[in-house]
Amino acid sequence: MRAVVVRSFGGPEVVEVVERELPEPGARQVRIKVAAAALNPVDAGVRAGGFGGAGKEIGLGWDVAGTVDATGVATAWAVGDEVVALDYGMVKPLGTHAEYVVVDAAAVAKAPAGVDAAHAATLPLNALTAARALDLLDPEPGASLLVTGAAGAVGGYAVQLAARRGIAVTGLAREGDEEFVRSLGAAGFVAGEAAPGAFDLVLDAAVLGEPALAWARDGGAYVGVIPQAEPASVRGVRTSAVEVAADGARLAELVRLVEEGALTLRVAEEVALADAAKAHARLAEGGLRGRVVLVP
Repeated sequence: MRAVVVRSFGGPEVVEVVERELPEPGARQVRIKVAAAALNPVDAGVRAGGFGGAGKEIGLGWDVAGTVDATGVATAWAVGDEVVALDYGMVKPLGTHAEYVVVDAAAVAKAPAGVDAAHAATLPLNALTAARALDLLDPEPGASLLVTGAAGAVGGYAVQLAARRGIAVTGLAREGDEEFVRSLGAAGFVAGEAAPGAFDLVLDAAVLGEPALAWARDGGAYVGVIPQAEPASVRGVRTSAVEVAADGARLAELVRLVEEGALTLRVAEEVALADAAKAHARLAEGGLRGRVVLVP
């Protein structure tokens, strides 16, 4: 089968499509025939060497939508089930950017009904990250929340999930994104910079770091989306960062929200798996609204 890997670190040019043996599922695992797999910023970080693994061949890809093709023992999934899953791991020999991937059965959820595979593939990593970030913030009724990068993939999900919980959300994004961010449920909008100390809580999906921390009130809370990369606490602001996990049960809850129309799935472009390096180049250009999705 074909799989996307890197054997050295660098820009999009180091991305390779290689032939690898078909992986076999073990106990409590399933093999998924990949129909679509989103390309995320973490893949670019792995490609650039930001998470280590020098000297190893590293498979790329975390998100997958496809069909169960084989199962190990002790799993309730059946061949032919249409599913989505998160394949967690910074440095791994194979990822979801391949024709087939093996994942733990506990990481899998039924694919959202009425949604094509490309859109379904944009859900797992980004929505699970947004949901976990809100868990860490643990907002009380009436709390004010600023979401940076509110027009992006993680930020967009965070706005929708927070608004659904009755939280007063303000989205920070580019000026031209105001109509879209408000359509997600944001009660307020900021273009550029917010006022210092203006919000009880800050969810920093744009990875701004200390500038975003300044927008939390004294004694408030800040959560980032890169593990262990949150800024140091100041003014009594509680700081933390998301450590996302493969969680099929939580993913199933998010799938239900998609089916109810409460979460918006966005695909910026679909790119053939064979052109994975071009997909990385497109991601590096920026300005995307939605995810680039690789299609075998």
